[in-house]
Amino acid sequence: MRPDHQQPQAHRQSGADPYAWLEQRDAPEAVSYLNAENAYTDAWQLPQRALQQQLFDEIKGRIRETDLGLPSAKGKWLYYQRTETGAEYPRFYRCARLVPDSLAIDSQSEQLLLDLNQLAADHEFLQLGDFSISPDQRSLAYSLDTQGNETYRLFLLSLDDQQTHELSLEEADGSLCWALDSQTLFAVSMDETSRPATLWRLQLDHEPVEVFHEPDQRFYLGAYRSSSERFICVSSTSKNTSEVHFLPANEPTAALQCLAAREQGHEYDADHGNQGFMIRSNRLGETFCLYRCSAEHPGLDNWQLVTAPDPARTLEDVSLQSTALVLQYRNQALAELEIRADGVQPYTLNMPEAVYSLSVQGGEEYISAQIRLRYESLNRPAEVRALTLATGEQKVLKQTPVEGDFNADDYLVERLWAEAPDGARVPISLIGRKDVSGCAPLYLYGYGSYGASMDPWFSHPRLSLLQRGWRFAIAHIRGGADMGEYWYQQGKLEHKANTFTDFIACAEQLINLEKTNAQQLTVAGGSAGGLLIGNVINQRPELFAAAVADVPFVDVWNTMNNPDLPLTVGEYEEWGNPNEPDVAARIKSYAPYENVAALDYPALWVTAGYHDVRVQYWEAAKWVAKLRYLRSNDQPLLLRTQMSAGHGGASGRYQAMREVAEEYSFLLKVIPGHSGN
Repeated sequence: MRPDHQQPQAHRQSGADPYAWLEQRDAPEAVSYLNAENAYTDAWQLPQRALQQQLFDEIKGRIRETDLGLPSAKGKWLYYQRTETGAEYPRFYRCARLVPDSLAIDSQSEQLLLDLNQLAADHEFLQLGDFSISPDQRSLAYSLDTQGNETYRLFLLSLDDQQTHELSLEEADGSLCWALDSQTLFAVSMDETSRPATLWRLQLDHEPVEVFHEPDQRFYLGAYRSSSERFICVSSTSKNTSEVHFLPANEPTAALQCLAAREQGHEYDADHGNQGFMIRSNRLGETFCLYRCSAEHPGLDNWQLVTAPDPARTLEDVSLQSTALVLQYRNQALAELEIRADGVQPYTLNMPEAVYSLSVQGGEEYISAQIRLRYESLNRPAEVRALTLATGEQKVLKQTPVEGDFNADDYLVERLWAEAPDGARVPISLIGRKDVSGCAPLYLYGYGSYGASMDPWFSHPRLSLLQRGWRFAIAHIRGGADMGEYWYQQGKLEHKANTFTDFIACAEQLINLEKTNAQQLTVAGGSAGGLLIGNVINQRPELFAAAVADVPFVDVWNTMNNPDLPLTVGEYEEWGNPNEPDVAARIKSYAPYENVAALDYPALWVTAGYHDVRVQYWEAAKWVAKLRYLRSNDQPLLLRTQMSAGHGGASGRYQAMREVAEEYSFLLKVIPGHSGN
């Protein structure tokens, strides 16, 4: 139902893009329009304020507000963080490690390292970038973003005298990497398009020294210390090509050497361990293989094959310990870990759930005989497990608590499959309460870009929908790498249409299986997933009752035609270069903003971040304005622009809970058939 006051109507200008005037950042007219949209959203949501508060209280009530993070060992110290009731941000600590292999906190030696709550006192937004302890453990380097635009200030804290100094580097991307002398830091600055482009060597009271510049706008620069801690590695990566340089970590002024010169289409990443550099590469096939080479003799001709490509599964990642290799594979939309430990036969971890997320998590030293795993499912909160590499024994170190009335066994988790128009079988992960039968409200999430795999995850807020009789599903569509590298390649460039038809097929399958119906189906996605949502509601608006588009990349045509915008040129390898006629026609054919029409659209909840550099705020604003003008119905259409945030939304944990509560209150208002209030 429409609120009493008028919906905002952005004025149209003549020309190909009638709402281009909204792109004038800080122009009074543009800011006024965003504020008007926020005011309209406030007014529409006013009758739901009690429900929003109820949802917020539910979500907060499931979180253990005062909690101790799992400590990580580094030499004689344990490092950990605490959250406290009422505090938006964690506090970071360390204490002495009094007993080998023990994670017990010694309160007598506890030292507060960083209090983000104190640092956030003068800022509406605060994001911690890097948090890096020096090798001698006498200094802490960290970075802060106080706007949401992903530009960071760099700081150095002496842990001996608690003196903090700001390091001089303009346009820093927030990453920090220590050399072994504990005096030298490597950091990366961004160019005028917000692309990480230049590596610098930093020391306190010295001017930054340029080490390496990446001139190709398709490539992003990054630096890290190898697992063995012997080398500083510098990676240049585009969407389909890689190059890695390195220098000794104990010689920070040494010249960089190249592991293998870039070749178009050759993707590789590298880490150094006891066996030399271990290199994951697609040189022999798109499912990737593993090579080894020595630091003394780099170059492609000296790479030695360790593991050939497996046509049935994709090698996604490699983790190094002093006594083991851990290979992470993607097989039938699930992660598999293959352990190759010294002195034992290789083995693969078997997990109990049909649908789950599994990965190697940091926290153990390179010389440790065990690694940490993160494991979760749609109905089971995340666990951190210790895996003893030589035996395969697992021990749960910490499970994320769920306060209040919760039993994982009350929920049914399923793996379903949909058939795309070209015959591809698309996996779906689904959860719902076991006592819910027949059609029910359902929240279907999708992404489908950049090779990102949407592994199932547990969500405390989601329980507010599930407990009201909703179901939740993830569509593992092409464009992501959920089914391996081939799955990604079949959802990009000339195959991008598969992303959208896969998602529609998943929605139709859920309806065919009577898990939901078109009157109760919500679809959702963010960023490039927002492009997905914008496209499918153009194609099949009658299939969905509501849609959620968070910071949506819906103006892909105009963005890809503006190389001066942040990050655009690097996106050509994902979407194509619109200067090529066939690419231009393809992008125009699926771009959501370009294809808005006089259709009966579903109810829409749209968000934007005013300081977002990944997806500019005006993409959502222009899209909503065009929808208001052209659509042929009057379903709720709400835009919430966070004026003090960027791509990730609010930075504080309670602020984030309120954002979810606002979205859920919208859905519970517009979707019929939910139980409860």
